[in-house]
Amino acid sequence: MAQLHNSLPATQSNSKKTALFAALFLIIAAAGLWYVKWFPYYNKSILASTTHSIGASILGSKNNLPSASWSSAWAYALTYFTAVWKAAVLGILLGSLLQVLLPTNWLLKALGKTSFGSTAVAGLAAIPGMMCTCCAAPMAVGLRKKNVSVGATLAFWLGNPTINPATLIFMTFVLSWKFTLLRLIFGIILTFGVSYLANRFAPEVKPVDIDKIIEKAESEASGSFASRWMKSMGSMILYIVPAYVLSVLLMGAVRVWLFPHIGETAANSLIAVIGFAIAGMLFVIPTAAEIPIIQTFMSFGLGGGPAAALLITLPSVSLPSLIIVARSFPKKVLFFVAGSVVVLGIISGLVGMLIL
Repeated sequence: MAQLHNSLPATQSNSKKTALFAALFLIIAAAGLWYVKWFPYYNKSILASTTHSIGASILGSKNNLPSASWSSAWAYALTYFTAVWKAAVLGILLGSLLQVLLPTNWLLKALGKTSFGSTAVAGLAAIPGMMCTCCAAPMAVGLRKKNVSVGATLAFWLGNPTINPATLIFMTFVLSWKFTLLRLIFGIILTFGVSYLANRFAPEVKPVDIDKIIEKAESEASGSFASRWMKSMGSMILYIVPAYVLSVLLMGAVRVWLFPHIGETAANSLIAVIGFAIAGMLFVIPTAAEIPIIQTFMSFGLGGGPAAALLITLPSVSLPSLIIVARSFPKKVLFFVAGSVVVLGIISGLVGMLIL
């Protein structure tokens, strides 16, 4: 009996510590998102509503088309990282902190199952993030290191860029409500449907004992907070940053071939829809950059079909983001996700050929 009474204060102390760490993570996340995303996007929404534009296309204008050279690659990488570096730093920070601040038992009970419920919760949790696919990737890596299920992690990762409420608002003002509706429908299918189905391609589709996973994870968590956080942060930086920079440079070098100039007869063809769907899946852009890209391409004469394909595939994933998360998911899952993005992009393009 005395031993039981002695264990109660320790249990209460651990519970308070756990709650404190979780609250600290939420405060850091909210402060970071307010500075990097929420406040800037509020101002950008006003710009979109008054000017029907959110800026120039990152791919260049009709009079300033890119060339196939390393200088062009460097110029694109510089423009891209200037736009995303704050969000990228925040993504790495949150991806490392969630591994040491968020309690394993909370995460796994909410997101550790392969059920649609876990997928739905993670997808809804992605909505306030509004990160681009590359900036959300470090958080996906962190979730997988905490043994969050494949479906839930994918829903969080894909939901950040595809059902981003700020982007939907910008889109309505700059493009049209038809683009917004297409993006919302296919974004929901991708975030909740494709993510849930991806569980079938993962080993943990077999029944698992969540309690045993929690017990194992807690027994492996040793050392001080500072040492565990530095280890988490260091491993992320060493792996993510070099792969990220090199892959963005590669995309900048080949963008002239990914998005070639096409004639008027092919501007709204099935071949163009398929080609732009594949190119959009591979290419990397900052948050909401698909809007000025589509706006500029359509001013060149691009049809509604290819534009609708880019609407889905450009923000969803990219070669750099797939490389960042490559060690966190089975290859079958990543191929399934990339293929699904292309297929949904093609379907969106076919719909766009009819209504846009």
